[in-house]
Amino acid sequence: MLLIMGTVRLPVGGLDRARAAMEKMVTGSRAEDGCFTYAYGQDVLDPTLIHVVERWRDRDALKAHGQSAHMAEWRAAGAALGLHDRDLKLYDADDGTPL
Repeated sequence: MLLIMGTVRLPVGGLDRARAAMEKMVTGSRAEDGCFTYAYGQDVLDPTLIHVVERWRDRDALKAHGQSAHMAEWRAAGAALGLHDRDLKLYDADDGTPL
């Protein structure tokens, strides 16, 4: 299993402008074969900071995600929305242990 975790930033007040594009990206990604988790969350203490969490079955699923139409649209929208300071990391992981 692959995990992608990290953060991106939006300008102050930018979440309202970005919400529709983010919803389209999350919905499209969650519908993809091999996507187990795809989520964005606004930080409680810093409203410009968006946490990103993704869980993918394997590299083939992640590669297909990178070539999807909704990913291309999201990349194009990012600049217009002022998305910046992208800091995402890819991790290889097992299925985890419930706590």
